[in-house]
Amino acid sequence: MKAFGVMMLLLAGAAGAAPDRSIRPIARAVDAPVVETASVQLAAFSATATAAFASLRPSLRPPAIVQRAMARQAERRRGQVCGDLELQGDTVGFVPGRIEGCGIEEAVRLKSVSGVTLSQPALMDCPTARALKRWTNQGAKPAVRKTGGALASYRVAAHFACRTRNNQPGARISEHGRGKAIDISGFVLADGTTLTVLDDWNSRDNRALKQMHKAACGPFGTVLGPNSDRFHRDHFHFDTARHRGGAYCR
Repeated sequence: MKAFGVMMLLLAGAAGAAPDRSIRPIARAVDAPVVETASVQLAAFSATATAAFASLRPSLRPPAIVQRAMARQAERRRGQVCGDLELQGDTVGFVPGRIEGCGIEEAVRLKSVSGVTLSQPALMDCPTARALKRWTNQGAKPAVRKTGGALASYRVAAHFACRTRNNQPGARISEHGRGKAIDISGFVLADGTTLTVLDDWNSRDNRALKQMHKAACGPFGTVLGPNSDRFHRDHFHFDTARHRGGAYCR
């Protein structure tokens, strides 16, 4: 019994010595440096990211280059015809013919098409100029590109002329007399090489000429070459006349 009493006294003493509230942990003294370190790391990351994005942004062009580009663009706008920057030349307007059936209502004098210059300015109407552009981009340039070259210029053999077909007496008015035709006898490449219909049509390396001739059937309503007749043995004849049975290509 005495032992039990002693035990109860010890328990009561321990209960009296218990704290009134739980002990809180002491705040860390290193909290401020930790926050400072995180801020420094974030700033360093932001600087690195900014530098990376800045390196991807192209530098501004020098003002002189920009001014030259703008001047060239303005010059092209002044020289465009038919409302197309790729058709460069002069607007002429009405061109009369000396015989009945000839003439052009709204003529342009075309000097270059899609960057390909004409050996002489060619009078034609806008539908013919646009057909020439379409053939240049889809036919002539790709044909030359396959040979490893680049097209620079057309040798123009004929354009507007108030005459009959093939200059034959009593024949119908030629499409040349209506501003709807152009004859091309040769092609000058960027490296100075010249391909001519007369000399190269029957040569071994005539793939470019054959492909050009074939590609013209569609953009133009009439396509004539050396295989058509003796009048076209030295040039391609293109015109925008439309035929009931579709394009006439020989």
